[in-house]
Amino acid sequence: MHCNSILRKYALLLVIPMFLYSACTPVADGNLTNSDDNGGYASDASRIEWINDDIISLGDAAALVYNGAYMRTTKTTIDGTCATVATDTSSVGLHTLIIRFGESGIGGINNPTDCNCLDGRKRRGSIIIQYAGHYFDSGTIHTFTFSNYFINDIQVSGTIKTIIADTTVYGNHHYSVYASDSINMSQDPKQSQYIVWNGTFDRKWISGASTASRNDDGFLISGNATITRANGHQFSFAISSPLQVYMNCNYIESGIVTVSSSQGQSPRIINYGSGGCDASASVSINGVSVYNFTLTP
Repeated sequence: MHCNSILRKYALLLVIPMFLYSACTPVADGNLTNSDDNGGYASDASRIEWINDDIISLGDAAALVYNGAYMRTTKTTIDGTCATVATDTSSVGLHTLIIRFGESGIGGINNPTDCNCLDGRKRRGSIIIQYAGHYFDSGTIHTFTFSNYFINDIQVSGTIKTIIADTTVYGNHHYSVYASDSINMSQDPKQSQYIVWNGTFDRKWISGASTASRNDDGFLISGNATITRANGHQFSFAISSPLQVYMNCNYIESGIVTVSSSQGQSPRIINYGSGGCDASASVSINGVSVYNFTLTP
């Protein structure tokens, strides 16, 4: 009896550390990796959504004042001119707006060099926008494509389409956005790291629409998307509380997203916070907070 009592005590001592260990260990769910949950897909989505909003905002800026006069004032400390804007309205019913970055440097159009734009970010290559009618008319469709376009050494490819849904009321200026694009995070052409983004969104322009500067531009993003990470893992995103994006911040500032894996794991909830430009976010699973993490710009 005495021996059995001792054994039971030792067994209890073993169980307690095991319980404490399991309570502190990140949740493993199927084929997901800790890096997927711990900021992986949340950072990827924040980065590509910000880049897409930046691209649309650049198109608006180029078309806004005197057919791109604002963009032509963008300067670099090296060669004097960072962005040039070209328009072609000769085709019946279809116009083309091209924003070229860094093509006045060594290599020209075929090999553009980085230029430092007014927002402090490096850009090179071209954004090509095709549309019919007047750029800001309600119902106008814009199709964005790219030619060797990079921002801070991240290459953008694919297509973004926008339809202006309403420009009549300030604060209700919004677009329907159809994204089918990707970014390549790798600088090594032999080791591409593509993040692929496909989604349908409503993009509401909530601040800065009345000024030429992009630094005060802010947007609320609603909708759904799928993202495929560089490791091949795919996730579905459903925005349950609109994402708040400002052009003067590198991150999604607030909003809540429900994330589902193609491999059938429990849904994840990303919370990007309640506002303010910071890199903090969190993931919860089944109502339990699992990770607080820092977004990667």
